[in-house]
Amino acid sequence: MIHLPVAVADLAEALELARRLARSLTSIPQVDVAGTTVSAEDAQDVRHWVFCDRILPDRRRCARRADHHRACLPTDDP
Repeated sequence: MIHLPVAVADLAEALELARRLARSLTSIPQVDVAGTTVSAEDAQDVRHWVFCDRILPDRRRCARRADHHRACLPTDDP
């Protein structure tokens, strides 16, 4: 587990930054992008999922945002 503290204005900004950082690391096999979460420094036991992470029929994981309302997809296409 690597903890990388950042200074952002709110949860929405933290989720967007985490999403961008995670996607930039997808080529590194040791990084589990689907497991990315965000928490406040003083409430690290309260985690907010960045990606949906549902397992699809083909055994890949949904790559959309955790709070998406459309059908799950293996990539976050519009």
